[in-house]
Amino acid sequence: MTDLLLGAVLLGNLGVCVTAQVLAMLAPPTQVRFDSVDYKNIVHWTPPSNISSLQFYVQWKIYGEPEWLDVDGCQGIQKPQCDLSVVTADPREWYYARVHASSLPSSKSAWALSPRFSPRWDTKISSPVLRLNLTEQGIVVRVKQPRQLVRKMHSSLHYEIYLLHTSGQEEVFTLNCCSHKLTLKKLTHKGKHCLQARTMMPLQAKSSARSSVKCVTTL
Repeated sequence: MTDLLLGAVLLGNLGVCVTAQVLAMLAPPTQVRFDSVDYKNIVHWTPPSNISSLQFYVQWKIYGEPEWLDVDGCQGIQKPQCDLSVVTADPREWYYARVHASSLPSSKSAWALSPRFSPRWDTKISSPVLRLNLTEQGIVVRVKQPRQLVRKMHSSLHYEIYLLHTSGQEEVFTLNCCSHKLTLKKLTHKGKHCLQARTMMPLQAKSSARSSVKCVTTL
């Protein structure tokens, strides 16, 4: 009888320990995903609900490699996002990220994994910014893109400029990778001329949305 009672007590204590350990496990973050625009690669996630004062730890690895690496600057952070642009800079590679949550003093969650990510194929291209200047020769159109995109993909960038006519028709002009300026000549005097542009990356079959319309009136 004594042995039976002792066994019951030990099992009860073990159950308490297991229950405490289960309770100490946090729910992991959800919806871990890369959000990439112009090769600025940000990982976002949704924190566990109804829990405050959480810290997050982010790791990354190249697809096919066994080792996970800590992301500098994203250990013990409180914001539900992390910039991985530096460590995921090679557009030829595929990457994963993972995140776990921690609540002091000792509770932590399991790792939550992102889908596989390719900077080359998954980044979105933002619309270019148009600048218009009137000169004696006509309208000088300049196209500007974010520096990070230009540095990384300079030779792959092309631009389409759209001259919008009041009739609804459009004229399309193309700029290659090495030119960000176009001069439109032989325009009607005292006329309103409106333009849009978009960025093209033919090698990746990728393009941006059109920029907002900008107009200028010739003298």
